[in-house]
Amino acid sequence: MVKANMTDDETIIVSSTRSNRKTDTLLRRERDTHMHLAMVIDPVAFSLGPLQVHWYGIIMGTAALIGLWLAIREGRRHGLDSELFLDMMIWVIPSAIVGARLYYVLFEWEYYSLHPADIIAVWKGGLAIHGGLIGALIAGYFFVKKKAVRYLHLADIVAPSIILGQAIGRWGNFINQEAHGSPVSLAFLQSLHLPDWIIQQMNIQGVYYHPTFLYESIWDFVGFLLLFLLQRWNPRRGEVFFSYLIWYSMGRFFIEGLRTDSLTFNGPDWLAHLLNVLWSPMTVKFTPGMMMDGNIRIAQLVSVTLMVVGVLLIVVRRMRGNTEQYLSKTEISDASVSRAE
Repeated sequence: MVKANMTDDETIIVSSTRSNRKTDTLLRRERDTHMHLAMVIDPVAFSLGPLQVHWYGIIMGTAALIGLWLAIREGRRHGLDSELFLDMMIWVIPSAIVGARLYYVLFEWEYYSLHPADIIAVWKGGLAIHGGLIGALIAGYFFVKKKAVRYLHLADIVAPSIILGQAIGRWGNFINQEAHGSPVSLAFLQSLHLPDWIIQQMNIQGVYYHPTFLYESIWDFVGFLLLFLLQRWNPRRGEVFFSYLIWYSMGRFFIEGLRTDSLTFNGPDWLAHLLNVLWSPMTVKFTPGMMMDGNIRIAQLVSVTLMVVGVLLIVVRRMRGNTEQYLSKTEISDASVSRAE
């Protein structure tokens, strides 16, 4: 009725106003959505009274349970009872956590000597994987002695579980916004085609960082698939575990060079130069992360050492005529009978 009395110019103005209102509404919705995506993930998943349950702990627990399930499943092919792996978990998991924490605290003693109460605050992060590996290997040694199981036999079985657990565990670092790399641009992160919630979680106090947690998680997951296939190929005993050491350490060495929170120490210049030369192929596309103190990244040094040890053990054992297979003919026969039943 009103519109019928309007001039053409007035009709255009009303139409334009309605269009602008619609556009404003869409922009507000887009802005609200962006604000929602930009919210940093709360490291506390939920609270039970005064007790706070952190995502970090949930993720680590999930990684341990999935790893246990895989180990039990693979152990059945070797005729090993599930109770063996349940008992092993009781020994290894606490030892790995203690080893990971002590390793980290040792190299950050300047801080923890002033804040001793934080030493046990593992839910805040600060678990060094290499320390956890050392703790687990030591506990595993005493465990197999008690159970009369061969060390490398068990290590081969659980190797895929270990690296898959590491792949999952890195997402705990993501939630805590730690173990990240050097600063990068938003455009760089978008070029990786990452979902917005990952990109925004890598925005720490207004600065975007390399999602090194994601690089390592992907690398470890690929390693899990390779080790799983290697088990089916039935190599010589010990080679699945040694391959784990080589694969994980290779990825960790190069990814560690991007990080800015590496544990470091002051070592000989020739060693620092050697590690820099080994990492130099990465400089074609990446800039190394700054080291706050020291000239050697401990994780890089340990990674190179483990790679060399893994390769040497495979070569030396083969040269000495080690022909024992990962899965013996008797175990293969027993597994076939079990599947038939």
